[in-house]
Formats: sequence, structure tokens, C-alpha cells
Amino acid sequence: MAKSRAEEITKEEEQEEGAMVVVEEEEEKEKVEAHPYAFHVSGPRNVAKPNWRDLINSSWKDANYKRTVIACFIQAVYLLELDRQENRTEENALAPKWWMTFKYKLAQTLIDERDGSIFGAVLEWDQSAALADFVLIRPCGAPKAVLALRGTLLKGPTIRRDIQDDLRFLAWESLKGSVRFKGALEALKSVAERYGGSNVCIAGHSLGAGFALQVGKALAKEGIYVDAHLFNPPSISLAMSLRNIGEKAGLAWKRLKLMLPSSSEPQSSGYEGIKDNSLGLKNWLTHIYGQKTSVGLKKWVPHLYLNNSDYICCHYTDPDGTEEKDADKENVGPTNGQVAAKLFVMSKGKQKFLEAHGLEQWWSDDLDLQLALNKSKLISRQLKSLYSLPAPKQAQGMPR
Repeated sequence: MAKSRAEEITKEEEQEEGAMVVVEEEEEKEKVEAHPYAFHVSGPRNVAKPNWRDLINSSWKDANYKRTVIACFIQAVYLLELDRQENRTEENALAPKWWMTFKYKLAQTLIDERDGSIFGAVLEWDQSAALADFVLIRPCGAPKAVLALRGTLLKGPTIRRDIQDDLRFLAWESLKGSVRFKGALEALKSVAERYGGSNVCIAGHSLGAGFALQVGKALAKEGIYVDAHLFNPPSISLAMSLRNIGEKAGLAWKRLKLMLPSSSEPQSSGYEGIKDNSLGLKNWLTHIYGQKTSVGLKKWVPHLYLNNSDYICCHYTDPDGTEEKDADKENVGPTNGQVAAKLFVMSKGKQKFLEAHGLEQWWSDDLDLQLALNKSKLISRQLKSLYSLPAPKQAQGMPR
């Protein structure tokens, strides 16, 4: 009798424990569903999932759709790291919805060996998931693979290394010394070799956009050109500021020499020196284009998404200061074949910094973008080494 009573008590305890586990799981699920970074809470509202209609007219042909989805992929990388820090499991992770919605899968995570943090991810088209929704083929314009890179994450486990790379750019205007540069370049080369450069995209936000620009440029120097989408890329550096001061001082001195009588050198040579040393896009493009035909000259065109209220990226819209005709402007259109980059500028008026620098703005419903037509001094500086190269050799073993 006593044994039977003990068994009943044990069963009751087990049932109570089971009920508590179920309640805890439901509470955890509700907590995840209400999380501010959950896809259905803060993700885009008016973006359709891929469906059979994409067989006729792909949504990826729409520039707004493409920008939105790629921004969501970058958000997924931020959340991969947050999921790791907060010990979320596969069942309650926040990140997957940000790529699964668009029929992509996680193929690789990029780990910073210094602190074990996730700073990037390779997402690939998920054919099996697409078939489940009767999407028989990959929509036209959808990349086979996307390398997405996050920016600075001000959390205890990552802030030290993130800030270290921020300071690296601030001091040297280069991120090549970082382990993240090496890891991102290797990952991008790998997917480009597997799928072909035309089927691959690299994207980043803030610090991640800085890496994406420099990694994409490094690959372009090898003759491999991938689609690049850069959100709020960093434009401030001490190196650039000191260089600007030096250039202005040099130009001022040369102009002063023009006004002074000289017995040793003709004045015209000083004037020509100013023109040759100018950072104006027309000078170096015309010079190079007239002497040698570089494939890179018309192949690699990164897309930059900027907000003038964001002091981190706003200097990309600074004109180069040359008095050239509109026909020679950097982004005047595809007819001149010399477009160095496409600058899309948010035109909402004055905003607070955090809002202006945030990633979420790039999939907002009321987004109003303008294609910048002014010549960008910083883009000319960033891409000058690329356009100064001789014609790249044909990449070996690359899919056509």
C-alpha cells in the first residue's frame, strides 16, 4: 500500500515537472516572438517571399527589393552573434528567419579568432526550400551566394575587437591588417570560384561595409568582380584628414609659385603639375583609359547607401572640388562607361545619429533615396589603385 502511494506521488511529481517544462518552453517561445529583433517585429513589412510568380518576373530585378533583402542578410549576421552571446538554441534563435524568409540557407559563419565572435556569414540560395514553395528555379537577379559582414556591436564579448578595427581604419584608412580582412577575402574567393563572380554578392554595414569595400576591391584587382552593397560605410580617418591638409598645402604652394617670377622653370609646368596631381576622377580615368584598356575600368561598381545625417559615412558625398563638366561626373549614368560607384543618399532631412546610422532604415517603408550625381573625392581615392592597374589576367578555373 505504501509502495503504491509512493508511485502515485512520483507520477504526480513527474507530471508537474513536465507541465513546468512545457510552460517554460511556451514562455520562452513567446519571449522570442516578442523580441524587438524578431523578423516579424522589426523586419520589412511589404516584401513578398519568393513564389512561383518569380518564374515570370523576378522580384530581384527591383532595386528596392534587392537592397531590402541584402540589408536583412546583414541584420542576420548581427543576430547570429547575439544568438551566440545569449546562448540561444536552434529552436529559439532569432537569426534564421532573416534569411529563410527569402529562401536562403546558412553555408558558413566567419569567426574572429581573437574573441570567437561571428563577424560574417555566407548565405546560399536554398533550392530545396524554394521547391517546397513551388519556386522551381532561382529567380533572375538573385545571387547564388552572399557574403554579409556586420559592423560594430557594442556588447561586452565583441566591443574590444570591433573598436580595435574601427581605430585601425581611423588611423590608417585600411583594414588589411585585421584577421577579419583575411577571413572575409578567403571566404569571398571561395564562393566566387564555386559560383562565378557574377553570381556572388558582398555586403556590409558600418565597419562591415568598410571591410566589404576593401575586400571587394582586392578581389577586383585579381580580375574577379562581385556585386557589392555597402550600407553606411566609414568615411572618416585621420590619415585622410592629414592627407587632405597636405594636398591643400601643396596646391596652395604650387599656385603661389605660379604668381612668382621664375628663371629656372616655366610657369606652365607648375600649372600642369597641379592638374596631374589632382584627385579629380576625369584626370586619372582619362589618363588611364587613353593609354590602356583595363577590364576593371568598367567592371566593378560598388553600391553605397549613405545618410547625410550620419557623420560616419557622410563624407562620401563630398565633391572632389574640380571644375569638370557634368558629362564627366562620376555617377552621371551608364553611357560614359566610367562609373566608379553608385551613391544612393537618404533624403529625409536632418536625423539623429543613431537613426541615421542604423541598418533598419534601409528596409523602411518610407525610404526616399536619390542617386548622387556629384563627383566623390573619397570614392576617387578609394578606387584609384584599382583603376591604376594593368588589365587583369583571365582568372583560371572560373565558371563563365
